[in-house]
Amino acid sequence: MIPLLEARDLVVERGRSRVLHGVSLSLHAGEALALVGPNAAGKSTLLRTMAGLLVARAGEVRLKERPAAAWKRDEWARAIALVAAEEEGASMLQVADRVALGRYPHRGPFRPLTGRDREAVDRALAQTGIEHLAGRPLGTLSAGERQLAALARGLAQEPEVLLLDEPAAHLDIGHQLRLFGVLDEVRRRGVAVLAVVHDLQRAGAWAERMALLFDGRVVDEGAPRVVLSGEGAAEAFGVTITAHAIETLPHPLYSFTSRSS
Repeated sequence: MIPLLEARDLVVERGRSRVLHGVSLSLHAGEALALVGPNAAGKSTLLRTMAGLLVARAGEVRLKERPAAAWKRDEWARAIALVAAEEEGASMLQVADRVALGRYPHRGPFRPLTGRDREAVDRALAQTGIEHLAGRPLGTLSAGERQLAALARGLAQEPEVLLLDEPAAHLDIGHQLRLFGVLDEVRRRGVAVLAVVHDLQRAGAWAERMALLFDGRVVDEGAPRVVLSGEGAAEAFGVTITAHAIETLPHPLYSFTSRSS
């Protein structure tokens, strides 16, 4: 099966420090891939490199089997959307206008929204459940509401690949369930979704496949239950992770025991 987006042997440095050491990762159309790992493992760096925002010292990123350098910038921007947890936007910018920025790759600068653009913005607001916030300035929103507005911006872009860095940050459980439900909805339309998820329980319940990044390397990859129960996860997080099958649930629940205790 041909990957939609692929990282091949990425080496990325920040200053004099090497952050990624030959990382390879593939993502297929309609797939849900969770990227997990401890703090400072290189997860955000990997996402930004795959989005084209960081330049690798070695290796390459390929979209539909074509290297990033072979794509026009506007074509690449239309295909890949990155949503980061720290996205803010100008405090006086209204939510609807923030979401409409997702249409920029489609219409270019200084051009008014078309009917299709407005439909995409309205749909994204509805999908994330924030239509009632459309006229509110970003500066008046809670952290969770700003996170939903950032997601709506990414959805309005109508990408083929959606990259998310901690998409559930600042969200209560109800909004988390809605968010992952939205991600499943767009996946059914063929959008590939790669998300950095810090909540291992949530990652294991949502993802079809999981990649474990530790010390700038992918040390395990596969079904969430296999990855989380493996020695790589135990070493990376410093805990023993045990999967418990629950008859009424489609996925296991996990318990965590410190290895130092």
